[in-house]
Amino acid sequence: MAQNEKIHHSLSDKAAFQLANVTKTAPQYGAITPRWLVRLLDWKPLEAGTLRVNKVINEKNVDVVCGQEEGQALPKTFVPYDENPREYTLNSISAVLNIHARTSDLYSNPFDQIKEQLRLTIETVKEKQEFELINNDVYGLVKNVPQSQRINTRNGAPTPDDLDDLISKVWKEPSFFLAHPRAIAAFERECTRRGVPPPTVSLFGSPFLTWRGIPLVPTDKLLVDGQTHPATGQGGKTSILLIRVGEQKQGVIGLYQPGLPGEQTPGLSVRFMGLNENAIGSYLVSLYCSAAILTDDAIAALDNVETGNYHEYKY
Repeated sequence: MAQNEKIHHSLSDKAAFQLANVTKTAPQYGAITPRWLVRLLDWKPLEAGTLRVNKVINEKNVDVVCGQEEGQALPKTFVPYDENPREYTLNSISAVLNIHARTSDLYSNPFDQIKEQLRLTIETVKEKQEFELINNDVYGLVKNVPQSQRINTRNGAPTPDDLDDLISKVWKEPSFFLAHPRAIAAFERECTRRGVPPPTVSLFGSPFLTWRGIPLVPTDKLLVDGQTHPATGQGGKTSILLIRVGEQKQGVIGLYQPGLPGEQTPGLSVRFMGLNENAIGSYLVSLYCSAAILTDDAIAALDNVETGNYHEYKY
């Protein structure tokens, strides 16, 4: 069954008054991130809300012949399928936004209170979407890396050798590394120590570090010691993922529900639920998503990545 995540928001008259009469900019929300993972995944619509991933088993048992001799019998074979394929069901992330009619009537100049509240609520829901794509117990990428695709660092800090080992696990058209910013900084220090600074590439108008031509994509949704924002000045352990994306490449794909009433973006809808007897208007923000790893070698994880290793240099 789909899981439900509820996020509650409220707006006081005092806060609304500040926006209407004191500030001259729209609300600045520090929790918003670029959400690169959502941008880089290929998204597949699910009309029925469920995806069944049919996999071939015992691929090496398929018999073929090359250089057939005259009169030689052709081998008889077939391709066996997994009789119990995995099914992915869309997860729902939802929020109910409440705004008093008086607030929206009196304090919507110069900024529309309903529009700004919906914008910030939608941003929060989308931040939760990326967190769940990475950490969800059922479909999250971190917890669904096959055991055969997991490796540990050699000495704690992420080195070029460690990332090379990851590439050997996802060698068929790898798309990008996914790592916490602190893990990327730790990798940069190891590269600096070895005198091999990683080059950069421009994606979406932003610079990304690369290794062997593969971008290192930052996200704070990959946890460090179970936290998105660990204490400053401390280390901590995390994981680095290497992902191949796309259905045609048998990689990792995102899943969403198309054609929702009040659809704002793919899989996300906003619906007005009406005014209650206290003149409070309610808006339901819903987002339906999931992720699927189509083949085992579409993803690999470098575990026990230490982010607090530093070096001293002689000048």
